Amino acid sequence: MKNKKKIWVYGLFLTALAALIVPKLNLKNSAADPAANSRSNNPIPVDVQVLKPKAVDDKIFTNGTIIGNEEVDLRSEISGKITKISFEEGKRVKKGDLLIKINDADLQATLAKNISRLDLAKDKEFRLRQMLDKNLTSQQEYDAALSELKGVQADVEYTKALIDKTEIKAPFDGVIGLRSVSIGSYISPQTSIASIQSLNPIKIEFSVPQKYSSEVKEGKLIEFRLQTSGKNYKGKIYAVEPKIDQNTRTLLVRAIANNNNYELFPGAYVEVTIILNQIKNALMIPTQALVPDILGEKVFLYKGGKAEPYTVKSGIRTDKEIQLLSGVSAGDTVITSGIIQLQQDTPVQIVNIN
Repeated sequence: MKNKKKIWVYGLFLTALAALIVPKLNLKNSAADPAANSRSNNPIPVDVQVLKPKAVDDKIFTNGTIIGNEEVDLRSEISGKITKISFEEGKRVKKGDLLIKINDADLQATLAKNISRLDLAKDKEFRLRQMLDKNLTSQQEYDAALSELKGVQADVEYTKALIDKTEIKAPFDGVIGLRSVSIGSYISPQTSIASIQSLNPIKIEFSVPQKYSSEVKEGKLIEFRLQTSGKNYKGKIYAVEPKIDQNTRTLLVRAIANNNNYELFPGAYVEVTIILNQIKNALMIPTQALVPDILGEKVFLYKGGKAEPYTVKSGIRTDKEIQLLSGVSAGDTVITSGIIQLQQDTPVQIVNIN
């Protein structure tokens, strides 16, 4: 009898203990899963976006370098002493402007001598031609005089060509850099005098991965930005290297752009955006609205007060949006916030429509 009484008291104690512990466990589980509690009680507030087709540029991004439209390191074709410097460092020059004059006194003397010889040779050829017409001289004697005349004419032209080499002129319109010589300097063909750059238009050189080799072609538009100023510029691809670099598996490309304000300088680093094509009816959603899934990718659509998952296929990406290629249609309402709390048939309440 005593044993039965003990068992009864012990059972009563366990029942009371269970009554105290079970509510606490339920409360703890509810606190640990606020999303489940929210789903079972109140709809989750969400932002949505109604899908509307819009035009979007398909772009790729890379880095590039500005180079001059034309660039020349000025050097002399002959050796000699500089007698005149006709340019100012860092200033613009026109094609044909005299930049450097090398001493040509000996060549000028040779030219004067050859011109004097030329006059005599012309007179001799003229006299013998007149005599030949009257049969007063032989053809052989006249031919010798004519040959002498042509030889002296060649000497004159050769001397003039050497004198031309003593004058270094601007090969194109541009801006000349800092000079490394002075008047009186003795220079040779190995001496670097200065550089000259053609800065308008300007060129942009960059590389793209080989997978875009069939899409990056002459005439494609680009946008580029100076990292220092943040200013954007536009250009157009004018040439593509016909060979892919086997070390980097990239394709070298050059574009050209106006530089009317002379804000762009060779050697500058730029961030390049290549516009491959324009998609006229793209369905774009915020990047955060796309959910990675074991079967691919999905989004949640708003359907009758509930969240419904739909498997989709994504396309191009921008810095903030991503294109949906399939799985949804124009007019669908995509949930763009609170994604982490959503499951099949989760009750939701629209707070903001974009």
